[in-house]
Amino acid sequence: MCGSELHSLPDSVQRVARLLQDAGHAHAPRMLDDAARTAQQAADALGIAVGQIAKSIVFRRKSDDVAVLVVTSGDKRVDEKKVDALVGKTGRADAEFVKAKTGFSIGGVSPFAHATPPVTLIDRELFRFDEIWAAAGHPHAVVKLTPQDLERLTGAPVAEVV
Repeated sequence: MCGSELHSLPDSVQRVARLLQDAGHAHAPRMLDDAARTAQQAADALGIAVGQIAKSIVFRRKSDDVAVLVVTSGDKRVDEKKVDALVGKTGRADAEFVKAKTGFSIGGVSPFAHATPPVTLIDRELFRFDEIWAAAGHPHAVVKLTPQDLERLTGAPVAEVV
């Protein structure tokens, strides 16, 4: 990406693309024809296993109203008790909270390039795969990476949260 093609992307995807470009990441965000608001929709659109989708789940930490982002494999369910044991008591985050804290709408929450940096955890289940795909700031946008890229780009610890 040289930069000029960024202008045709939605603002939230441009933010992700700039972070990836600045980090020297080999892949730019890819716009899908249809929305991929769920891990299954994204996997179907990409022709990959649902487990290869790095889904972003946002919680609201009760003690300080900070966003807690858990990035997990699309075929797994987050265990909120495990998350709470690592970061403190959390609760559900509604769409307004997610948009305000991350700058992304639900269904397009990227693991990086947030409006306000969240507390982030990466589930170790993603490391079963050599290649994963994550939302890139919009329900139609995804980006290809490795679990190691995800760890490097977020600076987040890897934990058992499913």
